[in-house]
Amino acid sequence: MSKTIMTVDDSASIRQMVNFTLKDAGYDVIEAMDGKDALSKLHETTIHMLISDVNMPNMDGIELVRQLRSMPDYRFIPIIMLTTESQDSKKQEGKQAGATGWIVKPFKPEQLMAVVKKVLK
Repeated sequence: MSKTIMTVDDSASIRQMVNFTLKDAGYDVIEAMDGKDALSKLHETTIHMLISDVNMPNMDGIELVRQLRSMPDYRFIPIIMLTTESQDSKKQEGKQAGATGWIVKPFKPEQLMAVVKKVLK
């Protein structure tokens, strides 16, 4: 059974690129436009990993991480932030919220896959 990864980004082109990269590697992918959209889709399915942008409308990625970490089913899944934010203060905020890793955009598909394979056992 293949693992399911949710990608959360308000940019359709980024979601599409991440989706293509992950599906090409054999993963199932669920897309969400922001944190609220992501949380609503979690009621329909179970995910094994989350890849999220930080800056999004309605609910940003850091708040999404906090909410996921408070849910028993998602307390320990890998959560990667994929964002243009590169400041140490933002990274620290993400880490404190429970993010597993941080990739700065623009990213290379190989870079994304290396991180996914490393954290998703």
